[in-house]
Amino acid sequence: MGKLIINADDFGYSRGVNAGIIEAYSEGLLTSTTIMAGMPGFDEAVELAKKHKGLGVGVHLTLTCGYPVSSNLKTIVDESGLFMNLSFYEDSKFESLIDLDEVYAEWKSQIEKVLESGIKPTHLDSHHHVNNIGKIKDVFVKLAREYSLPVRNNFDVPSDIKTTSKLIDYFDRIGFVKKIWRGMNCGNLIKDCNTYDSIEIMCHPAYVDNYLLTHSSFHVDRTSTLKELKDVELKDELNKNKIEMINFSQI
Repeated sequence: MGKLIINADDFGYSRGVNAGIIEAYSEGLLTSTTIMAGMPGFDEAVELAKKHKGLGVGVHLTLTCGYPVSSNLKTIVDESGLFMNLSFYEDSKFESLIDLDEVYAEWKSQIEKVLESGIKPTHLDSHHHVNNIGKIKDVFVKLAREYSLPVRNNFDVPSDIKTTSKLIDYFDRIGFVKKIWRGMNCGNLIKDCNTYDSIEIMCHPAYVDNYLLTHSSFHVDRTSTLKELKDVELKDELNKNKIEMINFSQI
């Protein structure tokens, strides 16, 4: 029997994102999410998580969106105190410009903020996959070991750290493509679930509010992801094939 985690990134990004994630859990197939400690919807997300205790909540470590949780940072923020955008980390020269100790301190602060809110994290991943860029990967691994937390399988994960057997990142595209393509990918998903011990699907369900619309280039299409997570046919197919729906605390 295959084990499947469906994880929504960006919990805490905004009220619209929070609403979409909770609906995807309450009415759909979502089993897990990762929370952003420094975003405007964080406090609401914490309260929602406490009301929906079956939803696994990890930490979505952030370096490329919004403001940091810690203070006195110099190399990973711009003049206004905002995190650098993703393009900064896509430049091969970035490692000579940042202090990895600042990355460690900021990410540790994000994890501690989640813990202090009363949430026991199920795992770690990162916004924009920055955890697998250059030496930032070493910081990510260090924190995963320090807190004994599983991680997303988006890099060569050391054998002493728990992760899933496979990561699927195409789910956000399913809701707005031809039905035949959806069917092919559903078939591939069932096959993968029966091949691998555990799989994570990452996705981004949401309702679109003004904050999401004005701060993220990925906005309206998130509603298609929400619709797909509530699809009865997909749920029936997973049930028929005895796919076990879990979160990261169960791997």
